[in-house]
Amino acid sequence: MPVESNPLVLMAAGFLMGFVIDMFYDSLGLHAFACVLVMYVRNYWLSLITPQGGYDSNDTPSIATHGMQWFVVYTIPMVFLHHSVLFFIEAGGFGMFWFTLWKVVTSTLFTSLVTVIVQYLFPSSRYR
Repeated sequence: MPVESNPLVLMAAGFLMGFVIDMFYDSLGLHAFACVLVMYVRNYWLSLITPQGGYDSNDTPSIATHGMQWFVVYTIPMVFLHHSVLFFIEAGGFGMFWFTLWKVVTSTLFTSLVTVIVQYLFPSSRYR
């Protein structure tokens, strides 16, 4: 979604995405909560990593618009936040902290790698 999207629209989209996943996985709102949290934090994170020239209107966070380094700096913390919330709530606390942290880190790396591959497989119009 564009960088300048309304936070309420983002959180509604995150809730719908998470709710659909929760319906299929029967996970009682875990994914919905994690997605809404990520959408809430997204605009704050984007404001912290604003490139020197700022964002153009209707820019979307992608490798094509901002480059690989910016995209990785944007993606990895957001995915890490999502997976941390999801896996630690799923674990029911911090009783198995190191095992859960290992799951978070490995899942974050895998998900981020897949996201970068998808960015190259389906490039935006700037690459063409």
